[in-house]
Amino acid sequence: MTETIDIHVLELLASKICHDLISPVGAVANGVEFLEDMEIEGADDILGLINFSAKQGSAKLQAYRMAYGAGGADSSIKPEDVHKIFGAFIDLDKKVKQDWDPYAPLGPEERPAAFGKILMCALLLCVEALPKGGTVTVKGHDDTSIIITATGDDAGLKPDLVKALNEYIPADALTPRQMHAFTMNLLLKAYGYHTESTQNDSGVFAFKLVCPL
Repeated sequence: MTETIDIHVLELLASKICHDLISPVGAVANGVEFLEDMEIEGADDILGLINFSAKQGSAKLQAYRMAYGAGGADSSIKPEDVHKIFGAFIDLDKKVKQDWDPYAPLGPEERPAAFGKILMCALLLCVEALPKGGTVTVKGHDDTSIIITATGDDAGLKPDLVKALNEYIPADALTPRQMHAFTMNLLLKAYGYHTESTQNDSGVFAFKLVCPL
């Protein structure tokens, strides 16, 4: 990958993050303006809007920090940490829920580098695979792999996201919407993980995440 493409990928990644954060951050700013203009009896509703938006923005930032930031590669990150941060990410919209035990055996007993990062990326991918909402589950498959499943109406990735996940799209042809799948593919390769994904017409999208030996 050339330096030019590296810069392009970083710009698109920033575009995706900014796109997802613009609404809650903008709502905070609007709430402050309303609070300044309204009578004091309307303050409670505005403060509620500010509080909701601030929590939403913070939750997204924490999830993206784990998925995309360098600190997410720390092998000391536990599944319960991922479960908590992802729970905050999906909790406010109420469209997607998770149903898995972060304390159950998941993959190798000794966590490989970036396990928490890759797991968070997989969970965020499941959100993109649930356009109408649904449930995300994580289960241990064997000593080296786990199964992550997204179940809901019309569950599945769009064809362009499947291509991006498999890096069939040249970096200079990517769109911001495809960036998470594409970036996840780069992270999988960088840290030695592999995936095998399946989806069907019954509302199930699933993939096996195989950890490096």
